[in-house]
Amino acid sequence: MNECDILEEAKRRFVVRLDLWCKERNDRNELNDEVVVGSPLSSREAIGELDRDDFPLLRGKEVLMQAVYRGSAGQAFTSVSGCFKGTLGDVLELPLSGSFRRAVLISTMNAVLRNLGLIEKTVHCKDDGPKRCAASLAEWITGQGSGMVGLVGMQPALLDALVQTLGPERVMVSDLAEAGSVHCGVKVLDGMDSSEMFERCQLILMTGSTLANGTINGLMENAKRHKKRVVFYGTTIAGTAYLMGWERWCACST
Repeated sequence: MNECDILEEAKRRFVVRLDLWCKERNDRNELNDEVVVGSPLSSREAIGELDRDDFPLLRGKEVLMQAVYRGSAGQAFTSVSGCFKGTLGDVLELPLSGSFRRAVLISTMNAVLRNLGLIEKTVHCKDDGPKRCAASLAEWITGQGSGMVGLVGMQPALLDALVQTLGPERVMVSDLAEAGSVHCGVKVLDGMDSSEMFERCQLILMTGSTLANGTINGLMENAKRHKKRVVFYGTTIAGTAYLMGWERWCACST
């Protein structure tokens, strides 16, 4: 299966939705409007001042790209940085063969759908936002009635909240870069082989970064095979979650 299958489907639905929007307003100028994806945001621009230093972005393991369309911003976490400037039509013609090109499309879809008023929460929270997000997750997860919970993607504040709320014995975590390490008393599984997590956990919290790094197809196949509920978290997945009809949780983004 092509690693971009889900993203390709999201792109197809995005184009259909955009065409419908243009027809309703008898306006085809959107494809000619400029999209700018600048250099990766600095840590201060991306997440502000934090009281912890273990976030992947702060450790240089990922960057936050931001697309701007008609003054609206959309973001995407990725491991590969770069810059892009062109029309929306140019974005839609990009091949989706690399992490940066995928991030350009993902962040652009987020920016455009936000500009159209179809989605919100496309900009990552800053300063005390991650701490408030973790507190909100602790409250939210308590009401879900789940046995074991899996976290796909190392988000340390969220992992900490899950462990404090549920206990380490009821939490599993997987991550490509952190495999084999131990965080909050939980050993991190290899993100390329998460079958055990989908077998044991009733609820999977999945980072939208899986869309940008191309691992989302296999993960969603696992979820479907084991009939598990998946809730995406973060800003990267905002537009695709809307287009695909997926459940998303992102408490403190703007």
